[in-house]
Amino acid sequence: MPENSRENELDRLIIQAIESINLENVQQLIDTVQAVSRRSRQDILGRILYLQQEKKIRLKPPQTPKPETFTSYLGSTQARWYWLTVALTIVTVLVIFTVPEDAFPLTYLRYILGSIFVLWLPGYAFIKALFPQNLPLAHALARSLDTSEKSLDTIERIALSLGMSLALVPMVGLLLNYTPWGIRLEPIVLSLLAMTTIFATAAVIREHQTRTPRKA
Repeated sequence: MPENSRENELDRLIIQAIESINLENVQQLIDTVQAVSRRSRQDILGRILYLQQEKKIRLKPPQTPKPETFTSYLGSTQARWYWLTVALTIVTVLVIFTVPEDAFPLTYLRYILGSIFVLWLPGYAFIKALFPQNLPLAHALARSLDTSEKSLDTIERIALSLGMSLALVPMVGLLLNYTPWGIRLEPIVLSLLAMTTIFATAAVIREHQTRTPRKA
């Protein structure tokens, strides 16, 4: 078949695909035409650009997604971690203040939640505020070790969260030592509650900002 005939046939298939099929993007158009013509993707893309230049077809520019409001983001699944963190923090504080130390077996719940409240939540919220997205080190290690970025990032966040909690909690106690309240249960619990909530709120705000498309 002459080259002109092949190009005309390819042009006809492209125009027919655009008119008969509801395609969302150029990628789908190339896949559709390639399945019928068995031409290379480069040839199909070249003819699409040619037809676009000759104004025989009109391709719509990709639509910029509308920025998601912060309120709607808080109600999405991406912000679920924030509500879990705040809820766990509040429940822990309520358990500590309402369950006596000798109220077995409820006291075990007090110990478990208290350990999470001290060893995990403050550092997790702080690290989340610093790194709302995947950590750069996680990406580098994932490429070198040929492993999952998500899994590696989770392991790294766990280690950093534990280490940061062990650093933040003694600092809170040290600061309370120079206040009229002193190092007692109530001031420490309320201070950790405020610190965790503030860090988590800052983290979810930064996370929303990183996911929101910026204007050019």
